[in-house]
Amino acid sequence: MDRPTVYLDHAATTPLLPAAAEAMAHGFALWANPSSPHRAGRAARAVLEQARARIAAALGWSGEVVLTSGASEALALAIGRAHVPLVAVSAVEHEAVLRHAGDAVRLAVDRAGLVQADALPPGGLVAIQHVNNETGVIQPITALAARVHAEGGLLLADCAQSAGKLPLPEADMIAISAHKFGGPIGAGALLVRDWAMLKPVGGQERGYRGGTENLPGVLGMAAALEAGRDWLADAARLRAKLEAAIVAAGGQVIAADAPRLATIGACRLPGLSANAQLIRLDAQAIAVSAGSACSSGSLRTSHVLTAMGVEGAGEVIRVSIGRETTADDIDRFVAAWTALAVRA
Repeated sequence: MDRPTVYLDHAATTPLLPAAAEAMAHGFALWANPSSPHRAGRAARAVLEQARARIAAALGWSGEVVLTSGASEALALAIGRAHVPLVAVSAVEHEAVLRHAGDAVRLAVDRAGLVQADALPPGGLVAIQHVNNETGVIQPITALAARVHAEGGLLLADCAQSAGKLPLPEADMIAISAHKFGGPIGAGALLVRDWAMLKPVGGQERGYRGGTENLPGVLGMAAALEAGRDWLADAARLRAKLEAAIVAAGGQVIAADAPRLATIGACRLPGLSANAQLIRLDAQAIAVSAGSACSSGSLRTSHVLTAMGVEGAGEVIRVSIGRETTADDIDRFVAAWTALAVRA
């Protein structure tokens, strides 16, 4: 009999929580368009606005919530509709930001992956991830925001990996994605401190985003956020166990001394490419990744690891932990990875 898969790719997507699935089922029963003026539409609108308020409350957000299809759309909306141009991005941003970056300044990072923002262009939008999706490194967003504001600019924070796990940072605009914290794929939001920061274009979401709102997805997102984050202490213990075994077997933990989210770890196996590791682990029903899910099928070296100056960047895999991860899962991964290290 085939062994069950050990799934350690939760940074790519994590399973839908039962509470979120139940909330979505309620949303599917309210099938009317929330923008319709009749009784059924008004009923759907009322539920949608309640869910919007629940999302803000669960995140501790006092500003506005623009509902989107995910973090990628939220980032594109912020960059494309901000009243100020995008003037700087960190060198380790997700491709969802970099594809819109144009000639914006790339802010370098040190070997720990922390952004160096000593000199910022004045008066524009600056995009910096809260938590890096490949290494788990947490940026000091509050300090960075102070520097951006001192230059008269606005800070956009990609919180796809941190929302629902860490308190929101002090940023002017924040992008979140439901499927990273147990909600459904296809739901997310752009959190905006003030409507005046964006240019409206008409349509739904008070004219800031066109398209019928995804009521079931929004309800699932709200329920997932309300599930809490008590499980993160267990995740930290599991990752510590995993990384101790990696080092004992001759491997390297990337950004080991940097502040990192408990659920993401990047490790290098000298002498064996990341693609070879993925293939051999997958053959043993162990699912991990090489960098972002958006580029894991590419043979390109990670731009994140390159920016950090990581030696042997092509030998690094990402292991990411979720609510469902067990000590047995970690033991199976460690046994398989250690065997690869011995052969390498």
